[in-house]
Amino acid sequence: MGYVSKDRGVVSRGCACLVALAAVLIGPSVVSGGADEAPGGGAKPELLMTILSEELAYEMTHLAAPDGTRPYFLSYAVYDEKKELLAASLGAVTQDRSAHERKLNIEVRVGDYELDSTHQLRGGGSSHVYGSGNFPLPLDDNADAIKHELWYHTDAQFKNAVKRMAKVRTNLKVKVDEEDKSADFSREEAHVYHEAPAKLAFDRSDWTRRLRKLSAVAREFPLVYNSTVTVGSHAGTRYLVSSEGARLQTAELRYRITLSAGAKAEDGMDLWQSVDFNAAALGGLPSDIEIEAAFRDVIAQVLALRKAPLAEPYIGPAILRNRASAVFFHEIFGHRIEGHRQKDVTEGQTFTKRIGTPVLPEFISVRDDPTARRLGSVDLRGFYRYDDEGVRAADVTLVDSGVLRTFLMSRKPVEGFPQSNGHGRREAGDAAVSRQANLIVESDRAIPFEALRKQLIEVCKRQDKPYGLLFEDISGGFTTTSRQGPQSFKVLPIVVYKVFADGRPDELIRGADIVGTPLTCFERITHTGDDPGVFNGSCGAESGWVPVSAISPSILVSTIEIEKRTRSQSRPPILSPPLAEAP
Repeated sequence: MGYVSKDRGVVSRGCACLVALAAVLIGPSVVSGGADEAPGGGAKPELLMTILSEELAYEMTHLAAPDGTRPYFLSYAVYDEKKELLAASLGAVTQDRSAHERKLNIEVRVGDYELDSTHQLRGGGSSHVYGSGNFPLPLDDNADAIKHELWYHTDAQFKNAVKRMAKVRTNLKVKVDEEDKSADFSREEAHVYHEAPAKLAFDRSDWTRRLRKLSAVAREFPLVYNSTVTVGSHAGTRYLVSSEGARLQTAELRYRITLSAGAKAEDGMDLWQSVDFNAAALGGLPSDIEIEAAFRDVIAQVLALRKAPLAEPYIGPAILRNRASAVFFHEIFGHRIEGHRQKDVTEGQTFTKRIGTPVLPEFISVRDDPTARRLGSVDLRGFYRYDDEGVRAADVTLVDSGVLRTFLMSRKPVEGFPQSNGHGRREAGDAAVSRQANLIVESDRAIPFEALRKQLIEVCKRQDKPYGLLFEDISGGFTTTSRQGPQSFKVLPIVVYKVFADGRPDELIRGADIVGTPLTCFERITHTGDDPGVFNGSCGAESGWVPVSAISPSILVSTIEIEKRTRSQSRPPILSPPLAEAP
């Protein structure tokens, strides 16, 4: 799924998602695509594109090992990023950062498309190539300085690739035959597309004034021990050239406001709540009045959690509200249909042999569409036109009426799927693998949310359960996809209610984690709401942190399991907070 401190780490090359849950609902079919610019992008290539192309041509012509080995593929990707970050707490600025950097990624492949230096090594040591360098590059378009860095680091990457190719050939001779004999790299169309570089609009003095005023709201609540109002902006321009002829210059703008508050219960449990607003332009951010109202809601929620009783282990029916359901699908389903996991012999390969068979209820379909710029009025963080391997993004139907049709594919083929569908993604410095972008869950069995609640109560009565659960918000989670660990997941709710079968008012509880295994969870989905909601966040996995979105309606599951969350044993502060004594 970065925004607030919700990072749980990557488990066995699974996923940890840092989640931003904006309180947004969208219409079921209001999708805006990204193909509204002229073919080719309509902008002129920057000087940096020329410098990269010239050095790439030189390297491909002259670079060779003493035995005559040459690279068959070479690409340069430069991520030019400008970032601004301001944070304030209790009316005072706590962070003020501004950064501009260029990060160079170099991908060198030795061998050929069928078998190359990136091939998985089986048995001991590092089995994958997970990095492609993350080298600083001059910010000025000084051709000599830039070419010097390209030359020096290309040489090192090439030598490493030659060494690894030798290991690959040896590994194949001493290991058993591979189950998946597909190629190591797919042949794809080389695209040429140029957008104008991203330009950041950020009035530092104005935002400083606004954040001081907004963050001071928390001074009214002494029991809130930690609170922050943060605004961040990111202007990124990616320059990608390859020996196949790809020439891409693409821009990305992101703005974010994060509101967070934390407290401590009397029993020692640390509590927090947050909300994010994400937009692709400043005009898409909320007004100060809306921000303050949202901040007060966050504070009220965390104070309510402070008084809520602890959850007990439970197995029974539950509703996952739309945005919580979106996180659920991203974690539990989305990562298991990423293409590279189907070929990796260390992966659990939950769905590798399930193409053409039901994997979800027949009324549910799932697709991933990076070309969707927004849903309704909500900007989607997973939008892009070309992935990090230069392949055009595509709207991919993954599950059609419950039946699995395909995987999310990068340029690493798997058996039966020789081509990419534009989902090769990475953070600067990592090697691209197949990743989610905008995961969209759709249903043919949608009912109003109130009807979904009634269904929950009916299921409770049939199962003789005194209550069901309603998960309003989920902060993220992680999933284990490796064979070395259990094929399980843990999702981390932060707002959970008991919904009583006898009609009593809902009761807020705290300290519950959802646990389970994917195949059993999916078959227990019985109904969905007609209320699709958007989750915007960042997802961390093998290829680093990438921006993502997920969209899902609320879902009713007949059985779900929760367990108690680990909690601190430290008492609340001994002295009362200074704000409680302030005049």
